[in-house]
Formats: sequence, C-alpha cells, structure tokens
Amino acid sequence: MAGDAPNWEGLLKWSLAHSDGTRPNRNLSDDDRKWFMEAMQAQSIDVVKRMKEITLVMQTPEQVLEAQGVTPADIEDLLDELQEHVESIDMANDLHSIGGLVPLLGYLKNSHANIRAKAAEVVTTIVQNNPKSQQLVMEANGLEYLFSLFTSDPDVTVRTKALGAISSLIRDNKPGITAFRLANGYAGLRDALGTESVRFQRKALNLISFLLRENSSDCNIISDLGFPRIMVHLASSEDLEVREAALRGLLELAREKTGDAKVTLAAEDEKLKQLLEERIKGISLMSPEDLGAAREERQLVDSLWNACYNEPSSLREKGLLVLPGEDAPPDVASKHFEPALRAFAPNPADKKPSTEKKEAPPLLLGAGPPPEAANGQGSSSAREDANGRLQ
Repeated sequence: MAGDAPNWEGLLKWSLAHSDGTRPNRNLSDDDRKWFMEAMQAQSIDVVKRMKEITLVMQTPEQVLEAQGVTPADIEDLLDELQEHVESIDMANDLHSIGGLVPLLGYLKNSHANIRAKAAEVVTTIVQNNPKSQQLVMEANGLEYLFSLFTSDPDVTVRTKALGAISSLIRDNKPGITAFRLANGYAGLRDALGTESVRFQRKALNLISFLLRENSSDCNIISDLGFPRIMVHLASSEDLEVREAALRGLLELAREKTGDAKVTLAAEDEKLKQLLEERIKGISLMSPEDLGAAREERQLVDSLWNACYNEPSSLREKGLLVLPGEDAPPDVASKHFEPALRAFAPNPADKKPSTEKKEAPPLLLGAGPPPEAANGQGSSSAREDANGRLQ
C-alpha cells in the first residue's frame, strides 16, 4: 500500500536541512539516526517482500494461474519487474535464498516462447560478473537448461537469449567454460553462425572470440569444425557488428602460429586476401560519417592483413587507418588482442546511458493490492560489456 512506502520527500528535506554546504556536519541525535536508518532500510525490505511475492507466483502451477485469469503476458510483466530488482548484485544473490532461483530456471522450460526468452534474460542479469550467482545457477543445472534452449529451441529469439545467458554464465567461470566445451558447445556455435539471425550471429562470434582468448588451443577445434570458412563469409556481412566480430575471430586464428588452426587459415588464404582487399576498397568508398563508425573495422582489417602477410595494409598509405582528429589508431577491443594494442584508449562516446524506467505491475495473486515495489540500491546493469554485453 502507498502508506507503507518510504517517505522519500521527507528524507530529501531532512538531507537538505542537515547538509546545505554552509556549515560543518553535526552529530545526529538518536531519534534522527533511527528515523534515517528506517527510511533507508524500508527500500530493501520492500524489494525483498516483492521478490517473495513474485517467487510465489513462479511456484504456482501453470494451470492454477490460468484458472485465476493470469495470462502469459502477466508472467512476462512479472519477470520484467524481477529483472529490475536483480540488477542489484545483493538482490540477485538473495533470489536463491528466498526460493526464487529454481522456479525461475523452471520457466526456461515454459510452453510459451516469450516466457522462456524473458526467463533467460533474467538469468543473464543475475549472473553477469557475479561469481556467487554463477555458482548457484550452475549447481541448479541452469547451464544444462540454457544449453538445451540454445541448441534446440524452435524459436530463434529464445535460442539467442539463451546464448546470451550462457555467455554471461561462463565468463570468468572456468567450470562453466569446461562444461560448455564438454557439451560440444562449439558445434552449437557453428550452427548459430549458419542461421539468418544477425543477433544470433553476433552473440556466437563474440563468444567464440572470448573462448579463444581463454584457451588458444581451441583454435584447432574450431578449425576442424570449419569455422574459418564461415567467418570469412561473415566478414563480408552487411551488418557492421557481424563483420567486426568475424574479423576478430579470424585475427585470433591468424595469431595462433602453430597447429591445425594455422594450416586451416592458410587454406583459406586466397578467399581471405580477396575479402580483405574488398573490405579495403569498401572502406575507401565510405563517407566520413561511415568511416567514423567503422573505426574498429579499419583497425581489424589492418591488423589481420599485417598478421597474415607481415606488412601494413594499404589503409595506412591511404590515410584511412587514422583519420583527422584521431590521435592514434582506435583500440581494437582492448580485451581481445596483444598488450601493444591494449595501450590505445577506447572511445567512451560510443556508450549512451539508458534512462527508461518501467512501472511495477500489480500483484497477480493475493487478497489485497501489493506494496509498491521499490528500486534496489546498486545496479549490475553496467557490470558487463563483454565484447558486447556478447548482443
């Protein structure tokens, strides 16, 4: 109920009255301290209570929800709200302790594709840069559920969301990486690259680059599976992000100097050289605006040419590697390559903060209206960018 919500207006007035910048801070009275702590703690208490209510709904059998008029769209709204709450790392870790993690993973098997996709999104938020929640999801067989969606779900959106969740789950998680490899994950990634979904291709390529950086010996595995030929093809995609991600993967292979990866990439040399020449020609014809957007692609093309043929590309001669106003070659995703390239600073202007906020939906079950959901402190929404936040 509204009367149970924290008195934020009163808290603001109190804060301004006690910290106007014109006088030194004074000691708080016991009553002031008690009131302040209660106001601050009310936020977390309300969020936990709301998460428990959502957990109760997730634990309710589907047929019971249907009998009460609860629709799949209502469930999606609840999952949207839950995702906002678990953006706080503390709340993400608390979801298991209040009994919400297992029923959330159960929604990965829901008969409605939109619910499966949304559940995978919530899992992504929970495990991003969060080792504790990664472990909890692994122990609850979450990777197995996600892998099944990734490789066999009939809905490509669900498969894409599941792959995004897998990418966040196994990042900096050695047991997760091992489990993914043992489950023949690379074969699933190869199938993803063969789809027509640009988003699916992006996520698969980004995860491939991450896995190769973690274990360069995997270059031989992906070479045996025919990845070089596929990546050469995707490097001429009309989608800029797909082109860049494919070029990153090829660069990883080019820098692996031994083993089957080098042999396989050499077998693609004619097609690869033709591809790079075409990309150089395409870059040469770009407008100044498009050249600015293709900063990373320009660097990748030059780096790949240099790695394969031991000489700079013609982009340098044409003055297209470093444009006027660019002090140095752009950082080619500093996490991806050698220390020498990591010295270049990334461009922070490429990121735009999101300010969009959604209202909490009403409680679906229960005798009366729910307390208003309050926002949790701290956000994990900025915890990742992986190759990009792997899209």
